[in-house]
Amino acid sequence: MRLAAQIVVAYFLLLLLSAVWRLFPWSELVPDIAVLIAAYLGLTAREQAAPSVASAVFIGYLADLLFGTPVGLIALISGLTCTACHLIQGRLLVRGSVFTTVFSGLVALAAGLFTILVRSFAGLLPPGWAGELGTLALSVVITGLLGPIVFRTCRFVDSRFARTRRERDAAASGMIG
Repeated sequence: MRLAAQIVVAYFLLLLLSAVWRLFPWSELVPDIAVLIAAYLGLTAREQAAPSVASAVFIGYLADLLFGTPVGLIALISGLTCTACHLIQGRLLVRGSVFTTVFSGLVALAAGLFTILVRSFAGLLPPGWAGELGTLALSVVITGLLGPIVFRTCRFVDSRFARTRRERDAAASGMIG
């Protein structure tokens, strides 16, 4: 039920982002909300990663549909991000706005570079792809700045589905991992 609620919240955030972001003058610099939520799901997955990875892939697929990217691109990146974050979650404590911002930026950078790699293998990269790196750098900054807000929203959802008071307090205070 927690993952279903995270999918609904992610869909709302993606829908809001896709509708409002085009009104800004920097509309080509889209923050990668789907990857941030996938990273959060990977960090909070306990023993079994499969439900979290499936949810991340579904969120990525919704992002593909809403943003008009090639179908499956963000879904693939979200699934791999969730898996990678699950593998490092035992060694990482994401707590505090500064660390969350830096972590979100690093996740966005890795996802962006992998997206460029996948697009180049698929032949979807435009000839002047050097501009893609500049756009990626600015998108990483924007995604990093939105990271604490997205993580706080996800923690709020998790705190509503906690079974015990200790889990609820840990989710509300930002203990991930």
